[in-house]
Amino acid sequence: MSGRRLSPAAWVLALPIRVYRLIFSPWVGHNCRYDPTCSAYILEALEKHGALRGFWLSLRRVARCHPWGGMGVDDVPPARGARHPDGDQDAAAQAEDRDPER
Repeated sequence: MSGRRLSPAAWVLALPIRVYRLIFSPWVGHNCRYDPTCSAYILEALEKHGALRGFWLSLRRVARCHPWGGMGVDDVPPARGARHPDGDQDAAAQAEDRDPER
């Protein structure tokens, strides 16, 4: 996590994930189909999107984690209106900023 503060609701939702990572994760092993792991994805989604949307994204991610699901890199989508690390706006924001007469 980048150190950004979580809202109180997101902090409460993140608490069981942190307990899982501290206590159970070392015993379960590292058999994740996705990168980042589901627990890392959930914490990042709560940080980037807050409690409501972060929780929804987390539920969708956990639902995809089954033997017939996909695998590979599955990053948390950027927050709406967020900028990419290279400073460019995301595609949705660029489309809104375009002149409609072009």
